[in-house]
This record gives sequence, C-alpha cells and structure tokens, in this order.
Amino acid sequence: MLAYTLLIAAVAAERIAELIVSQRNLRWSRERGGVEFGAGHYPVMVVLHTGLLVACLVEAAHREFLPALGWPMLAVVLAAQALRWWCIATLGRQWNTRVVVVPGGGRVTGGPYRYLRHPNYVAVVVEGIALPLVHTAWITALVFTALNAALLRTRITVENRALERLP
Repeated sequence: MLAYTLLIAAVAAERIAELIVSQRNLRWSRERGGVEFGAGHYPVMVVLHTGLLVACLVEAAHREFLPALGWPMLAVVLAAQALRWWCIATLGRQWNTRVVVVPGGGRVTGGPYRYLRHPNYVAVVVEGIALPLVHTAWITALVFTALNAALLRTRITVENRALERLP
C-alpha cells in the first residue's frame, strides 16, 4: 500500500504542476484578450479529479494488490501521463485546464491533435480507469468513469463551441 500511496502522491504532484502551468498560461491568454468558456463546470471538475485521488487511497486500503492487474495498469497510467504531457507540450501557451480562446489564435493540429480532436480527454479517461485498478480499486474506477463521462460531455460541448470561434 505504501508504493500505491507514493504513486497517488506523485499523481497529485503532477496535478499541481499542471495547475502551475495552467495559471501561467491563463495569465498569458488573458493578457492577449483570451475569453473563458464554461467556467461553471470547472469547480465540479476540480472536485471530481481530487475525489479520484482520495477515493483511490480509501478503496485501495481495503483491496489486495494483484500483480497481474496492477503492473499492466501502472504501464497504462504512465502512458496516459505521457499522452497528457504531449498534449501540454503541443498546445504550449494555449494549453489550460480551463477553456480559454485567445482572439487570433489558431487551432492546433499537430502532435496528438493530428490524430484525435481531444487527446487530453483520452488520457483523462484512460487514467481514470487505470489509476484505481493499479491497486484493484474497481469501484472507484467505475464511479469515476461514470461521473467523468457526464462531465466530459459538458466539457467537450463547451470546448467545441469555443473552438468554433477560431478562424
């Protein structure tokens, strides 16, 4: 359980790093007239993603580590992190945890966006399933996946509408 706790702590630290990058990019975007869309769902997203990490630890305390499940799921978690940071690197200053459109900014079509319209959300979905399953927290995986699907439906709708404003 100690190793899993350290994994969750590492993911939490990664989230903090994302928030630091996001805040820097948000300032940059606002300085250039960036407009935020869908701010109302953002607090729900923060609570859901924080809840995922907490629920992973709570449920895993009552579960056994199953190597045949845990090790492959750890590899999937690491792949999801790599995809997430590929998205962040590709979007550069345009990446944000919020939906912000900068006037005159173009749509990014390189990196993983060459293959998928919303690759970051693929990383979120995959991680939301795999991270709990590293330590057999299957209830957390199911509940997060269902709640995240509802949230992503809203988020992707908001983001698509915001992207339509780009030339």
